[in-house]
Amino acid sequence: MKKIFLFIAIATTAYSFTHKKMTWVAIGDSITYLNEHTDETGHRVTKGYMTDVVDKLPYIHYINQGHNGWTSGGIAKEIENLGLVKADVYSVFLGTNDWWQGRPVGVFADYQNNTGNNTVYGSFRIIINKLRSLNKDAKIILITPMQRVDFVYINDMKNNAWGSYKEKDGQSLAAFAAAIKSIAAHEHFDLIDLYNKKGMGLKHLVKYKRLKDPKTGLYKNYAYPNFINIPFNPDLDEYPYPPDAMDVTFDGLHPSDKGFNMIARTLVTILKKYWA
Repeated sequence: MKKIFLFIAIATTAYSFTHKKMTWVAIGDSITYLNEHTDETGHRVTKGYMTDVVDKLPYIHYINQGHNGWTSGGIAKEIENLGLVKADVYSVFLGTNDWWQGRPVGVFADYQNNTGNNTVYGSFRIIINKLRSLNKDAKIILITPMQRVDFVYINDMKNNAWGSYKEKDGQSLAAFAAAIKSIAAHEHFDLIDLYNKKGMGLKHLVKYKRLKDPKTGLYKNYAYPNFINIPFNPDLDEYPYPPDAMDVTFDGLHPSDKGFNMIARTLVTILKKYWA
């Protein structure tokens, strides 16, 4: 038994030394931010996607540039004040807050012509220009927003939002995902398309939403899409996503351990390719 443990220890050490150390800067919103703030999930999450990646690829050093509630426009506006550093790999995981806050997605010409921070396309051009200025040889990975059902913040139920099953301010979340995909294709960046990823569709995000039956006033578990038109009162109702309602997300928007692991596995596949 001692020989087996010794072999594992030696193999792990050898694995670390056979790979060049790699620095990865992960830029994003609350989904990225939560990697270092799992306590803000009501302890529903134990491990974010960056920690999960590094557990599998210990030669990687990550820097968390996740900013809670920020849009791509917010990142672009503050790009010179974020303390971004030269890295081997950058990932950009943004878009869901742009959609909910009603920022215009714009057109591809906004990206091509660097028209400024007025649309999502324009914001991404500012962000990518900055990353290239830090390291012109860096690998850049773009990650589309996930689909989302009704979000209810676990620490303040008045902070809630409907899901991507309907438009917000005349725009679909799918349009934001498509914009990010088009930029990745144009630049030949690696893309992680979570919006269209198998197993991450609307019906997989939560097992149910617990709401009062309008007819009886009694709580009932409603699976998607049956909960869409059922009223929710944050002042009077219980939190609608008990622990056993979790699936890919724990609150309709933010990934659970299961969701973070799905993201991490896809990232690992890409990152291993860079240093094969």
